[in-house]
Formats: sequence, C-alpha cells, structure tokens
Amino acid sequence: MIDDIILNKTEIVKRRIRRAKEEYAHNPKNLENYTKQDSITLNIQRACETIIDLGMHVIAERGLGIPQTSRDAFEILQNNKIISHEMSERLKAMIGFRNIAIHNYQELNLKIIKAIIEKDLKDLLYFTDVILKI
Repeated sequence: MIDDIILNKTEIVKRRIRRAKEEYAHNPKNLENYTKQDSITLNIQRACETIIDLGMHVIAERGLGIPQTSRDAFEILQNNKIISHEMSERLKAMIGFRNIAIHNYQELNLKIIKAIIEKDLKDLLYFTDVILKI
C-alpha cells in the first residue's frame, strides 16, 4: 500500500512541473521575462527538492541506509534496483541544477533551463511513477 507521504509528494512534483510549464508556455521568450524566469526556476527547484524528499522517504521506510548527500539517495535507490543507473544519473544532474539555483554557484544559463523544461522534467515524473509502483 502506498502511504500518504508518497502520494502527497508525487502530487507536489506534478503540481510544480505543471506550474513551471504554464509559465514557460512552450515559449522560450518567456525565459527573458525575469518574473517568469524566477517562477519557472523556483518551481523546478521545488520539484527537485520534493524528489529528494521522496527518495529519502523510500530509503528510510525500507531501511536501505543513511544517505550523506542528496546524490547518495539516488545511488542507494539504484544499488537497491529501485531505479536504473541512467535514472540515477539524470536525477543527480537535476540536483546539480537545484544546487546552482539555490546557492547561486554560477549564473543560471537560460539554455539549460530551456532544456530542462522541454526535455528533462519528464525524468522527475517518471521517478514519481516508479516510486508509486514499488
């Protein structure tokens, strides 16, 4: 049986992705608008944070270990055959984006945001589907 935490977090991810896509509206020009850019980035960042929380929850519930970092969580899920190596790598890349967005390690590259919203957000949705099926 799926617990309420998993259901809640998967819905949060879907809502955040939906909001990012609404602001983007299939129009790269929307990334030039700072308000839309901030909304898009914030929603992607929050979706990434929720994916981390979801992974950590599964690890804790199943007693799979204690991740030292966000990236470790996806390694543990991969090592326990919950997600594939490819999925683990993709999710870790999204964590890299999240870290840049949160900590301002470097200026956000609009081309990267465009690629994430057009191609990579599906990875977050796929992850939620995988978690719902375990």
